[in-house]
Amino acid sequence: MLALIAGRGSLPVAIAGAQEQPALICALEDNGPERLDVDLWFRIETLGSLIAALKERGVTRVCLAGGIRRPQVDPAGFDAATLPLIPVLMGALQSGDDGALRAVLSVFEAAGLAVVPAQEAAPGLLLEASSPTIAQPTEAHQRDARRGAEIVAAMGAADIGQACAVLNGQALAVESVFGTDWMLACLFDRPDEGGGILYKAPKPDQDRRADLPAIGPDTVRGAADAGLDGLVIEAGGVILLDPEAVIAACDRLGLFLWSRDPQG
Repeated sequence: MLALIAGRGSLPVAIAGAQEQPALICALEDNGPERLDVDLWFRIETLGSLIAALKERGVTRVCLAGGIRRPQVDPAGFDAATLPLIPVLMGALQSGDDGALRAVLSVFEAAGLAVVPAQEAAPGLLLEASSPTIAQPTEAHQRDARRGAEIVAAMGAADIGQACAVLNGQALAVESVFGTDWMLACLFDRPDEGGGILYKAPKPDQDRRADLPAIGPDTVRGAADAGLDGLVIEAGGVILLDPEAVIAACDRLGLFLWSRDPQG
């Protein structure tokens, strides 16, 4: 049985809908999914009890998907089952996003639960190297993509973000803790004539069992509103939420989508 630790956004909904047998939906308090009924709510302070409840229900696999805000932890709220996990959890909360996820995944694995990546729980979310849109990247866009890959690699090494906007080799904006949509919104009133790309890719050495970057139709609309020419993603490394809708939105708005071979 699969337990889906669901956060915000469309990804948990896509994963839940792809299961032949219903997944057990679990959610961190104040971070629950918008369009799924939650079976089990939990807090970081009760993670040990959650794991015990999963095993009692016959869960053998867990999948973490969706956005969450870092929770405020009440040291007095740890229950008995979670006390042994305090050193790992407190270390996770003081780490960057990838370090925190690695620590949480290790807790589930130590309890004998297999961690299933979102892209395995819902096949078809990753795009192979291709450019499936009517609009196609130019040589200038290809140069900006190479620069974007360098920028995201540098950001990722510091565990900061997974996306940037680039024009003529210059970073127009970089992703922070507020996410890609916020970054794009910062460009809505840009003073130039527009152009450039959104580049998105996993962090170097990222644990790809959780928190792979994702784009959806809203990302395409945000890129169009920001005056960008197209979206470049790392092939096999970025989840497409509703791929058909993403491609259709690009074609409707005149943007290209390029799933770029990371070796290219």
